[in-house]
Amino acid sequence: MKNINSKQNLVFVLALLASALFLSVIQAPIDLSYFAWIAYVPFILGVYYTQETIKTRRFFLYILTIASIYWAINLYWIFPITIIGGIILCIYTGLLWPVLAFCLRFCIKKKVPLFISCAILIVGTERMQGVFLGGFFWRFLAHSQYKNITIIQIADIFGAAGVSFLIAMVNGIIAEWFIFIRSRQQIVGCDTSHQITEKKWCVTTHPTNVLLAKTGIVCIAVIACLGYGKWRISQEAEFVEEGPLAASLQSNIPQSVKNNFESEQDIFNSLLKDSNDASKFGPELIVWPETMVQEILNPEILQYREESHKSKLFDYTLRQHAKDNAYILVGAYGATPEIRDNEVYLKETFNSAFLYNNKGQKAIEVYNKIHLVPFGEVLPLRRKMAWFYELLMKINFIPYSYDYSLDFGRDYTIFAMEDEQGQEHKFSVIICYEDTVPNIPRRFALDENGNKRIDWLVNISNDGWFVKFLNNKVSP
Repeated sequence: MKNINSKQNLVFVLALLASALFLSVIQAPIDLSYFAWIAYVPFILGVYYTQETIKTRRFFLYILTIASIYWAINLYWIFPITIIGGIILCIYTGLLWPVLAFCLRFCIKKKVPLFISCAILIVGTERMQGVFLGGFFWRFLAHSQYKNITIIQIADIFGAAGVSFLIAMVNGIIAEWFIFIRSRQQIVGCDTSHQITEKKWCVTTHPTNVLLAKTGIVCIAVIACLGYGKWRISQEAEFVEEGPLAASLQSNIPQSVKNNFESEQDIFNSLLKDSNDASKFGPELIVWPETMVQEILNPEILQYREESHKSKLFDYTLRQHAKDNAYILVGAYGATPEIRDNEVYLKETFNSAFLYNNKGQKAIEVYNKIHLVPFGEVLPLRRKMAWFYELLMKINFIPYSYDYSLDFGRDYTIFAMEDEQGQEHKFSVIICYEDTVPNIPRRFALDENGNKRIDWLVNISNDGWFVKFLNNKVSP
């Protein structure tokens, strides 16, 4: 009996590892997106066949351990920011797998069809990722299909959750077919009335016509999704028109280089060179990365700076670079001033985006990042619990030895630019991780009445956490 239990435990662990592997490779940069349609099948089968063979405590620990390792591997870039914070995040997201498994167990006992229960539970689990510290909407089944533009068209109605729901339905029906085929091949420990006669999990057969009906429902859903996707894509000429040519710059600067602020001039000069090179191809908009201008560019702050201050020099250089050239969108630091005792202090600090037009002027509009990354950009409760913040600094919980916590932006800023024909275009900027939080792009794109108010969205990001090194040197 002990050998049988050990074997079952091993098979269950392997099933969990198989799902963890599939869920890893379906996302960028590996992009084996077709595995998404079977990624949860091993997980589902593992839960199905271990209801009576693995005790609850061990069942929970197996799933939590493998889930936490899965998240730790796929969120490796968080750990240079905060090791303890990364561990907490991985454990939290890892806990959602046991929640999924126990809910799935309940649905199996209640004989809820797997293609329905899996779809609801997997989408629900993905949504629960967004509960922690303002939202962590990442690595959904839907995200793996970003290149499959036909499938993802339903997102305009159901959002990313709708795409995940469809994929999870397919996972569930495949699992049901596996269970059905296996039950037809071998029924162990059951009498003719399907009662358990031995202390083993009894797998009963499903009526073929019922399973075919379930399969038909899933197939109709997939076909309808494909049909809708093709129809929407066929409307491209009606709703999409050619816009201004844009150039996107992306640096490869390690975050450690940025943190000490000793190389800000070199970073700026490097991007300026890239921007000048891009200008040769005639773009009307050139986009710089997030926070690569390591100075505050707000006019309210610049007015108090000396002419030789680096922030003023950067601002002047950007104006000259944009003049008679292109609109330049840059990621930089933002702030609001506060005057105390004839001294200028920074009242609020932001992760911001500024736009310089082709007349050499800086737009009045500024976008300040609304959704800040916990621990990376803001420490929760920093201002309400200063003593707690100081404690976390002492134990190296946070990534910096100074008060780096930023303030949340509040305005959904709209920028405007004119193309060479004098036509005005409106666009907005989302910064880095904000593009995973559904409500933020939606608020930019639509007004209160649901009417479209911009022509496009730009995402600027700092890939310093993902920097690649070649022979101990930063790769170009």
